[in-house]
Amino acid sequence: MRIDYIVCPDDMSDKLAVKHSMTVREAREVLLSHPRIRFAEYGHTAGEDVYAAFGQTFSGRYVVVFFVHKPARRPPSLSVRVPCPNKRRAYGRTERQ
Repeated sequence: MRIDYIVCPDDMSDKLAVKHSMTVREAREVLLSHPRIRFAEYGHTAGEDVYAAFGQTFSGRYVVVFFVHKPARRPPSLSVRVPCPNKRRAYGRTERQ
């Protein structure tokens, strides 16, 4: 899977800042720097499945970015959070895709 760019609406960036203490810039750093991507669940719309990208920001913070991969080269919608210790350990065990 290749991610060339992302678009984040203002309301989503506000939610990331308030609820998860994250910035859109950190999400971009993770998604555009070859993260480990795993299938999370099937989406509510056919062809729009949810994936989790595990990676590190440039400052060294571990982050999980959940995004919906949309068909026809549309930018993915996303949500970001800091992983719990179990997910952080899983990040180290998964193979790079």
